[in-house]
Amino acid sequence: MNQMFDPTRPDMLRSDLAAAPRRLLIDGAFHDAATGAVLDVIDPATGAVFAHAAAGGAEDIDRAVMAARRAFDDGRWTGTTPAQRQNLLLKLADLIERDAEELALLESMDNGMPFMMARFGGAMGAAGMLRYFAGWATKVTGETIEPSWPGEWLGYTRREPVGVVAAITPWNFPLAMEVGKLSAALAAGCTLVLKPAEQTPLSAVKLGELVCEAGFPDGVVNIVTGTGTEAGAPLVTHPGVDKVSFTGSTVVGQQILRESAATMKRVTLELGGKSPTFILSDADLARAIPAAAQGIFGNAGQVCAAGSRLFVHESVFDRVLEGIVERAQSLRVGAGLEPGTEMGPLVSAVQRDRVQGYIEAGRRAGVSLMTGGGTIGTEGYFIEPTVLIEPGADLSVTREEIFGPVLCAMRFGDDDIDALAARGNDTQYGLSSAIWTRDITAAHKLANRLKAGTVRINGSGPPDPALPLGGYKASGLGRENGRAGLEVFTELKTVTVSLN
Repeated sequence: MNQMFDPTRPDMLRSDLAAAPRRLLIDGAFHDAATGAVLDVIDPATGAVFAHAAAGGAEDIDRAVMAARRAFDDGRWTGTTPAQRQNLLLKLADLIERDAEELALLESMDNGMPFMMARFGGAMGAAGMLRYFAGWATKVTGETIEPSWPGEWLGYTRREPVGVVAAITPWNFPLAMEVGKLSAALAAGCTLVLKPAEQTPLSAVKLGELVCEAGFPDGVVNIVTGTGTEAGAPLVTHPGVDKVSFTGSTVVGQQILRESAATMKRVTLELGGKSPTFILSDADLARAIPAAAQGIFGNAGQVCAAGSRLFVHESVFDRVLEGIVERAQSLRVGAGLEPGTEMGPLVSAVQRDRVQGYIEAGRRAGVSLMTGGGTIGTEGYFIEPTVLIEPGADLSVTREEIFGPVLCAMRFGDDDIDALAARGNDTQYGLSSAIWTRDITAAHKLANRLKAGTVRINGSGPPDPALPLGGYKASGLGRENGRAGLEVFTELKTVTVSLN
């Protein structure tokens, strides 16, 4: 069952949200936006406004960055011991776990995702992320290096926090993305200004309340809700920001790179994808078919690593597509808080219309539609799980990130590994990929040739904070998660000492 909460809780929460707009967290206190402006928060399952949040602007961003700058420069965070930072992150994890039901309800109402996904993939996943990076707070180390100079020398490196971080997060997994950036940055010793997606501000504000309850020093974490134009752009260009960590579209990531160049900000970008899944002739179809379906229909396809291009060997193509179509047609699509919902709505009318536009463009180009293709109902932003057959390699549905439940399925014959990899790599993106085969040699050879930050062979589990995440090519710069995801929030300093 999808519903594992007090059925009266959503109404109580909606009543509380309607009572007053959510506010900005700046320097340890909650404030209205300087202009008094607010954002409408829309339930994607109904299209109705059910809450409001402060619409921060340049003045609010400036105050938040200055607060983070003071908290970094005066030592109230950098002066704490690694164990103290670890303990605060662990306390925040405990609070998130305590309030997991409320956070999941907020995510489901705000984003549309099924409640169970919001609870376990969102809230509990965020708690796990904090606990993982809490462990890294005491393990930020350098190394000793002996120079090849005459005489006796000591050489060593230090990893130091990069400074004030601008964390800009997307709307598809709001809480998980917010906590992912926050936990790594704070473990490294940085301070933070978080700008969540304007479509999904609610979990970020609740996170701010828990940050205060946990006892983080004022100014270490600041949260400014608002639009990309009014809040995001001033944050990226602010001279007090040392690093930008952004997850979102490639187009916006390219803009952030340009705007960060003037002040040489450090930049990490986790961007779009058009990820391939390969099902070879000898694959375990009982596992590969449901995995391929989940890889595109999970979270309504609003996943940067969604397996949106499916390459299937011609000998099993019909069986695979029959299984995926059957799954698409049986999926229970509905509001995230409805019992049994397996796929929720798209996040907004804009996103629904964008996805629908790609489907219509494919139809006009003569692409065969095996299932789906339409909207569902008259309320909310629902689209049917959709499967397109053999779209041309030059079509927009094949080449561009759709970010919706739309699968492009294509056959391949007895191609060699190089030819198959070339088809998978025929995209500007390189974020993720999946391979299904019992031939481990073929699997590794194909994995070696794919230009993708992640290659999954014969399955994968939920996101793991220990596994680095990031992409090749237009899918981004740098990595999140793992040791690599911590080190992007540091600067590497070399120190040499003459012992002569």
